[in-house]
Amino acid sequence: MRGELNGLRTLISRESRSAYYVHCFAHQLQLVVVAVAKKHFEVGDFFDKVSVLVNVSIASCKRKDMMREIQRDEIEKGISNGEIKTGKGLNQEASLQRPGSTRWGSHYKTLLRLVELFSSVIKVLEYVQDEGLDNTHRSQANGLLKYIHTFDFVFYLHLMLVILGLTENLSMALQRKDQDILNVVSLVKSTKRQLQKLRDDGWDSFVKKVLYFCEKHNTEILNMENDFIDPRKPRKKTSITNLHHYQVNCFYTVLDMQLQEFNDRFNEVNSELLVCTSALSPIDSFREFDKEKLLRLVEFYPEDFSCVESVSLEHQLDIYIDNVRGDEMFADLRNLGDLARVMVETRKHISHPLVYRLLKLALTLLVATATVERCFSGMKIVKTVLRNRIGDQFLSDCLLLYRKSLFDDVTNETVIKRFQVMSERRIHL
Repeated sequence: MRGELNGLRTLISRESRSAYYVHCFAHQLQLVVVAVAKKHFEVGDFFDKVSVLVNVSIASCKRKDMMREIQRDEIEKGISNGEIKTGKGLNQEASLQRPGSTRWGSHYKTLLRLVELFSSVIKVLEYVQDEGLDNTHRSQANGLLKYIHTFDFVFYLHLMLVILGLTENLSMALQRKDQDILNVVSLVKSTKRQLQKLRDDGWDSFVKKVLYFCEKHNTEILNMENDFIDPRKPRKKTSITNLHHYQVNCFYTVLDMQLQEFNDRFNEVNSELLVCTSALSPIDSFREFDKEKLLRLVEFYPEDFSCVESVSLEHQLDIYIDNVRGDEMFADLRNLGDLARVMVETRKHISHPLVYRLLKLALTLLVATATVERCFSGMKIVKTVLRNRIGDQFLSDCLLLYRKSLFDDVTNETVIKRFQVMSERRIHL
């Protein structure tokens, strides 16, 4: 889709300079995180090991029950020692969650649970290593026990936990159906600033957390002043210290890659385009209306507005906003689609042709939230291999039924009555 040479975006852009590619913001955020895992060897290896770790730890009901029992014993011990507080909603039963590439935020939840259940996971792996019936699982457990006691594992566990924690709030906001574009762009900028702040000033506090975790769980602790030994080439001198490797080659490098991916995927052109488009929003009596932003939006479409029309639009916008704010038909509109429909119904698209043209261009932009992704997911569920010859109308009806929220106010009696009058039935429903 995004290919610079022969991708669909490039082919369409060759046909029209005014065709803009706006990717789903929630999907872009997921790609930002995944891109680092693919490009950075140690991070990619870390996530691969975490996936195997989860599979081995909760591969059977017996191991799940064992983890719950170990966790319950530790909580009871902590409560009796006064180390753990009690109260409503505290000390709930927890279990590891399998991460999924298509379930946004699942990696963050997996790492959170892994930190919380670290001692329990170690005991389960020790049991699998000593008592497991499957030789494959026993060897996997043995390798995982060696890996999770290394400084590398603890370091990347906390590093990705911090990065995913900073992006989690943005991820949840982007998946809301009613998300405001202005708020989305603001959150993206705030997330980038926090990542930059972590990169510039967060090293010392980050290392303290890593070392504290290592001491608490008796894992490997490195002297940062010693020479770094590459585990892949242990006999070769690296001529750098542990501090340089973990701070520069790992911490700074991963964060720089994250920031670069943010800048590449959430570029200023798309962000500004969406911010300017939001100025057409009819919500709350056109609260977001901004004449300057709409004139800037016109500059994105030079082939659709001549110089004379751009000057004329500047004067037409003043009349337009005064006209629609004083009309009760435009009082409770929720989106640009409703605005376009009411403008046609009231024939204001004839009175304000340039504004209506700008509105039609804005409607061609994709919704930059997870709504579009949900539509495609729903389509994949409805249109399966067994329904590969489904017609457009039947597909539309099935997708309408799939969106259950639309039928919250429809009673069973109404459905039965409508079905009954469609044709004669042998029995009365």
